[in-house]
Amino acid sequence: MSATAEPTGPLLDGHASSGQIYVDGWVDAPETVDVFEPATGEKLGVGGMADAATVARACASAAAAQREWAATPIFDRIQIVSRVIGLIAAHEEELKTWIVRESGSVPAKAEVETKASMGQIQMAASLINQSFSMEIASITPGRRSFARRNPIGVVGCITPWNFPLVLAMRTIAPALVCGNAVVLKSAPDTPISGGVAIARLFEEAGLPTGLFQAFCGGADVGQALTADPNVSMMSFTGSTAAGRQVGEVCGRMLKRVVLELGGNNALVILDDADVDAASSSGAWGAFLHQGQICLAAGRHIVHESIAEEYIAKLTERAQRLPVGDPHKDEVALGPIINQRQLDRVQKIVDDTIEAGATATTGGKADGLFFPPTVLRDVTPSMSAFQNERFGPVAPVTTFKTDEEALALANSVDYGLSAAVHSSDPLRAQAFADRMESGMVHINDQTVNEEPMAPFGGVKGSGNGNHFGAVANMELWTDWQWLTSRPHAEPFPF
Repeated sequence: MSATAEPTGPLLDGHASSGQIYVDGWVDAPETVDVFEPATGEKLGVGGMADAATVARACASAAAAQREWAATPIFDRIQIVSRVIGLIAAHEEELKTWIVRESGSVPAKAEVETKASMGQIQMAASLINQSFSMEIASITPGRRSFARRNPIGVVGCITPWNFPLVLAMRTIAPALVCGNAVVLKSAPDTPISGGVAIARLFEEAGLPTGLFQAFCGGADVGQALTADPNVSMMSFTGSTAAGRQVGEVCGRMLKRVVLELGGNNALVILDDADVDAASSSGAWGAFLHQGQICLAAGRHIVHESIAEEYIAKLTERAQRLPVGDPHKDEVALGPIINQRQLDRVQKIVDDTIEAGATATTGGKADGLFFPPTVLRDVTPSMSAFQNERFGPVAPVTTFKTDEEALALANSVDYGLSAAVHSSDPLRAQAFADRMESGMVHINDQTVNEEPMAPFGGVKGSGNGNHFGAVANMELWTDWQWLTSRPHAEPFPF
């Protein structure tokens, strides 16, 4: 199919079972991994895994291709990248099905992901309206002085399994538009929707060979990508522990890095809040996509005077949410991604209950399915308060004063997203202003993302860099100072 023709068949059409990787085109991978549907255990396909030699080859090729791409006019770069919007739209049902079956998401979440991916590309295309250079004053007579934004080079991108398409696209699209090449390592749990499908989209869009490379792999492959000398910048989304390791390597090698890491996000309900609306925010923020979202409402910090009402309403909402196979049934929650992650969720819940908390609903897994769980009487020393879970668990902790609530909200080593509910906008704003978080929402829940907005965290949730349209120029380009004289002038010696 040509770059401009309408799609004539499935996007993947055999690629999901080939075990190939995309390194200067489709090639056999040195290793493969079977892809299973977490809801049923059914084998869905075969993903291709890289090794260190493959990573080195991909990065070297990307570096060579990037030089010509950087010299390509931005209009032409945008034209190619923007074709992916139409391709996602044309293959949306196929992409959604893979996201549902491979990652265990419900169809509505998968649709949000495909739409958000198109939004990320649209925001990247809007960079054509930005100034990539400016003339600045010079103190030297006869010299013209310019500041300009240049591509960084090769961007290494490591993505997780929970939002496999959009978390890759928010790096790939703006990085390519700005003149960079991208090497993507997707998660072994979602190598198809997080890697193979993306490679096919850019292949069909007509992106020149070498500018985008894609494979899956484990920690060793991620380490090879991070340390590769041809990679000038790393974009990492994942756990705080792994992010610290990426940051250490990049710091030692003086590479730029953007880290979007874990979150144990505070949802604070002040005593004058609308409890019914707040409990809806709590349920959505805690249970959406089985709580497998870095933005999930991880700690429900509720004023003691309304805590019983909030817990009752949150428990009622949780009990109404059906759990099951999202590909076959109309459910609100699908499975946890794998047994290792489910065991972690169960241990945190069990440890918290053993320490004195009570589950008002849920609390015990059924296979890979974990029911929406509400924990009451959770104190700051308990595991569910201290640790990110990545499961559908809502721990409720009470407070007496706004100062106590603020101290509780800021007491953990995370700072990704936060929310506060109050009927008094000024009180809520004053509270939000003191929350240690990269993103704060008033009378809303914590799971918010828009392509236009700066997205990122502080403390253990990130290094302060942000994705998003307002941050794209700073994130994906470097400043360079350029001066020019009409002819050379002699110096004193």
